[in-house]
Amino acid sequence: MKNQFSQIVIPALFIGLSILTQCHEKSTGSETMHAMANIPPKEDFHGFESQVAWGEHLVIIGGCHDCHTPKKMTARGPVLDTARFLSGHPSDMPRIEIDRKDVESKGLAVAMDLTEWVGPWGVSFTANLTPDPTGIASWDEAQFIYCLRNGITKGIPGSRQILPPMPFEMIGQMTDSELKAVFAYLKSIKPVSNLVPMPLPPTSAVN
Repeated sequence: MKNQFSQIVIPALFIGLSILTQCHEKSTGSETMHAMANIPPKEDFHGFESQVAWGEHLVIIGGCHDCHTPKKMTARGPVLDTARFLSGHPSDMPRIEIDRKDVESKGLAVAMDLTEWVGPWGVSFTANLTPDPTGIASWDEAQFIYCLRNGITKGIPGSRQILPPMPFEMIGQMTDSELKAVFAYLKSIKPVSNLVPMPLPPTSAVN
């Protein structure tokens, strides 16, 4: 009888333990999967290794250098002045000599490095976007986004409207994530001390 009892009970115990173990493993696996599902996803930088690298890409393809980076004249034409990346219209650059009244009534004129523009709105100078006190050192992310969403200088409600040729209507269509990446990049570049002149009103408003 003992042998028969052992032959029946002991295998049954092993089977029971095996079933309990499998149930526990399934439960643990399910809990693990559930926990993994609740882990916040890593920030998506669209294939770039960091937010700053993504921002640099957006600045390049967005054409920001066209107007905000001074140029150097070479045998093959103007090239970006890498020592003054995104520092805006050079404060020591001579003004372009034109008949403003004539130009403002007929079209526009622009400096050869695209940092000074004259048109019906008056005269505008491209801004210093570097993290220098003469640039955006004091700006925060919210200001930057507000500035480009609303076309308001320095992102401060009540400030003047951004002047042409800055295409804020298009740049402002970027997503929050894209604008934050651009801002992160601008905050990472070399500060350049360059106090850009204030814009000038059109001659029609002065006379």
